[in-house]
Amino acid sequence: MTMSVKKRKALNSVFTVFKYLVLIIGSFISLAPVCVCVLTAFKTEEEYNTSSVLALPKSFTYFENFKVAMEKANMLRGFFNTALVLIVVLTASIFIGSMLAYVLNRFKFKGNSVIQSLFTFAALIPGIATQVTVYQIMYSLGLINHLYGYMIVLMGTDIISIYIFLQFFENLPVSLDESAIMDGCTYFGVFFKILFPLLKPAIVTSLVLKGVGVYNEYYMSNLYLQDSNLKTISTALYVFTGPYGNRYNYICAGVLITIIPIFILFLIFQKQVYSGMAAGAVKG
Repeated sequence: MTMSVKKRKALNSVFTVFKYLVLIIGSFISLAPVCVCVLTAFKTEEEYNTSSVLALPKSFTYFENFKVAMEKANMLRGFFNTALVLIVVLTASIFIGSMLAYVLNRFKFKGNSVIQSLFTFAALIPGIATQVTVYQIMYSLGLINHLYGYMIVLMGTDIISIYIFLQFFENLPVSLDESAIMDGCTYFGVFFKILFPLLKPAIVTSLVLKGVGVYNEYYMSNLYLQDSNLKTISTALYVFTGPYGNRYNYICAGVLITIIPIFILFLIFQKQVYSGMAAGAVKG
């Protein structure tokens, strides 16, 4: 009995050491690129070309890289375009996804299961595999190099949000709908006055997942928005890349600038984000 207790303590000690080792290694792997980006953003052109990527800059008050990144990459225009895309796409995605989930969950009709199966099938198809067809459709409709065309593409690829709302509707009792209808409420009234306010956790979850995806989206933005005045924040820094080398000191400064707004928003709304994600997970 004494040996088994000793063995158990030894195993627990080994497991604890292993856990902290994995935590340290994981933290280093995650934070190393961020640290390198911060160090590079404050280096002069000469420091960047002559020093190691892990070497400290001579001064953390050298903000010329940030100024150049803002001016040459036209990042203010990129922020404006990205903010406009976020507002329109997130608003439309929330309403379209929630209303579609409401119809599929509350109304039983022929083809209901087929539609849900098609959504599942669409989620399994790699996005890159459909880009040739999507580009041809966008070109035929004259939506290339238009911000609203880019928004339409992003709104049409939101299957995850639909499933989040579908799972949440499964936990909302149908008696809420029936009681409201008996009191003379229409189906639109049931959705907007009764059910939609109860979807707050699912809405927060969808906003976080969709918002991060839209803010970081690069491929379609670079493909459909080729005009320099239509660049989003994810493609604005492309001006510092070229066949003769990349200006990583400017790129890293621009990356830090793009992180700041999201970081501030997270600090302000972290309580709502955590509560929404947790409630969405429980409902799902």
